[in-house]
Amino acid sequence: MPAVILVGVDGSEASRRAVEFARERATALGAGLVIAHIIPWSPYSFTTPEENETRPQRRAAELAAAQEQILEPAVELVGDAVECTPVAKHGDRSELLAELAREHGASQIIVGRTGESRLKNALFGSVPSHLIQIADVPVTVVP
Repeated sequence: MPAVILVGVDGSEASRRAVEFARERATALGAGLVIAHIIPWSPYSFTTPEENETRPQRRAAELAAAQEQILEPAVELVGDAVECTPVAKHGDRSELLAELAREHGASQIIVGRTGESRLKNALFGSVPSHLIQIADVPVTVVP
């Protein structure tokens, strides 16, 4: 089974650099890439009955937008250098990235360090720092 590297993307400049770094690593190792975008979503959010009726359509639209606006540009950035598998899902970002790494047999996870506010990081923690704590494989954070 060929080696796989998972790279998490969010459309930011930091995630673009993460994709470039992952492409270099994958090329050097002869590995494939799984490029993943996780849309934050909680099944425990409070919604009205009307929102519940439109939730499946909203989720489908969000996945289509993520594919077009975030994943396709990331795959184009990799080009033909290595084999890419794009994945978009809803859920907790760090939990799903760790889960996707297990599902795809990834030997490494690469993410960008995003420009979240200090207050947000102090209250909730950042995706990279949480991912480092829960991942089963090495996590590389690209500045």
